Amino acid sequence: MKLKSVLMLSVVMMLVLGACATPTTEAPKPTEAPKPTAAPQATTAPTQPPAPTERPKTRLSIATGGTGGVYYPYGGGLASLISKNIKNVEAAAEVTPASVDNMKLIGAGKADLAFVLADTAYDAVEGRGSFKDGGKIAGRSLAVLYSNYMHLVATEDSGIKTVADLKGKRVSVGAAGSGTEIKANRVLEAFGIDPEKDIKRERLAVAESAGAMKDKKIDAFFWDGGLPTAAVLDLAATPGQKIKFISQADAIDKMNAKYGPFYFKLTIPKGTYANQDADVDVAGTANLLVVNEKFDESLAYDILKMMVDKQSDVALIHAEAKRFGLPQATVGSSIPFHAGAIKFYKEKGITVK
Repeated sequence: MKLKSVLMLSVVMMLVLGACATPTTEAPKPTEAPKPTAAPQATTAPTQPPAPTERPKTRLSIATGGTGGVYYPYGGGLASLISKNIKNVEAAAEVTPASVDNMKLIGAGKADLAFVLADTAYDAVEGRGSFKDGGKIAGRSLAVLYSNYMHLVATEDSGIKTVADLKGKRVSVGAAGSGTEIKANRVLEAFGIDPEKDIKRERLAVAESAGAMKDKKIDAFFWDGGLPTAAVLDLAATPGQKIKFISQADAIDKMNAKYGPFYFKLTIPKGTYANQDADVDVAGTANLLVVNEKFDESLAYDILKMMVDKQSDVALIHAEAKRFGLPQATVGSSIPFHAGAIKFYKEKGITVK
């Protein structure tokens, strides 16, 4: 009996030992030591600034004027400089009737920059005169470029010696939708002449006015532009064509009293045009480079900066472009300056509004 108990106990012990010797699961494989990682940078280490965002490709339209005036060549030269010197920006000058239409194009978003007379720009911003029906336009100035001289050109044989002598004559007052027309009407009004009733009115741009005078279709014409104006140069140099320039300086005080302080006396020096043998005092007005209030601030800043940095190149565009620079670009604007211009001028130590 004891032997049987011993044998049974031996069997049980063998089973237990066998169970312990045979694992029920595969032994886990040894894991590899983790590879060392780069040490983290100190949180206090300086970080690189983000790269500046590149301006997307941008096309700009510059509203100028007729081909016979100063706005168009000036605008064409400016467009070329912008395209050459400002990355991802292409600009082109557009022929227009000039100031009035230019402000309307700015208001409608159909032009990006525009050459505009100071008196016309003010009318647009205030919604008066030619802009009364369409309402106020949010135009802003980038720079004062140069001054316009009111040319009143008459044929030698017309008998016209003063503005008052224009009554009953065939007179072009400038293209419809131009700053010349607005200013001409104000000059005539100052001399007691109704432009709709007291003259045989034509509404021609300067090149067309010069052509009409050559063809003896008009006796006189108004043109408000810089010196010299190509179409007037050509007219004055035409063989057999005798012209003279009529002063309107006496109209300045009355014009300022009624419309605002936009007019001042300038002198067309003798010899500016062929056979001009005397100085002529005329009504002057500033020319502005205008954008919409919503025009991109950084682009406005870049355009203005380029013009100042490349002032010697700007001066090569036209004789009047030599007048651009600081501080004169900030003097005489009839409308507020654009935010981009304010920023640029502030960096140059000039405060404008």
